[in-house]
Amino acid sequence: MLDRAARTLFDAINGAGYTLVLLFRTCFWTHASWRKRGEITYQLATCAFGGFPVAMIVAVFSGMVLALQGGISLKTWGQEELIGFVVPASMVREMGPVMTGFILAGLIGSTMAAEVGTMAVSEEIEALEVMSINPVYFLVMPRIVALALVAPLLTIYVDLVGILGGAFVGERLLGLSYNAYFHNAREALDLKDIYSGLAKSAVFGVTIATVGCSQGLRARGGAEGVGRATMRTVVVCFVFILIFDYILTWMFY
Repeated sequence: MLDRAARTLFDAINGAGYTLVLLFRTCFWTHASWRKRGEITYQLATCAFGGFPVAMIVAVFSGMVLALQGGISLKTWGQEELIGFVVPASMVREMGPVMTGFILAGLIGSTMAAEVGTMAVSEEIEALEVMSINPVYFLVMPRIVALALVAPLLTIYVDLVGILGGAFVGERLLGLSYNAYFHNAREALDLKDIYSGLAKSAVFGVTIATVGCSQGLRARGGAEGVGRATMRTVVVCFVFILIFDYILTWMFY
């Protein structure tokens, strides 16, 4: 039992070290991003169009549920107009970046792990190295750069859709006019809320892509190994999104 626990701990530490080294190596290769602009553009399109439909559904209903639950409680004291403060602040500061991170982890991070993992188990990574092509430059860097750019853009979209969903519920069910809602939203938000949320989403994007590529590169054992890498990517990304969310919130506020 102790041997198994020690082996699990060693594998976790080894995996964390491998992932950090992979991130540092990727940072080194970002100077060559322009030469891989075609692949980066392809990854941008894949990440964006893959995440937008799900993000719209999650965002609009999250904003509506937040407005409805908060409005029911606030209406008891006749303060339902405060929904215009609660929903926009919650979406921009926390819910928007975190939900975007979860969506990208489930959709894009797992896809990256499966793609790279399939290449690893079929020995395509070794073939690249034989041809003197660096896998980090060829495979990892475009994916990390693309997701680092897409995550803030998708977060803006989620924030806007969630705020509009809250406005719809406020007007239809709580009797709060659109003018009052958006006036309170402008009062609730400042520049710090916006850039802190976007900074969080960029960090989440880099984390998701790095973990996905790391798990894929270390996949072994055929299709079963690719499946394990995909599963671990989603779980690890969810955990680190929450950890980094707390750390960044503490740093900004």
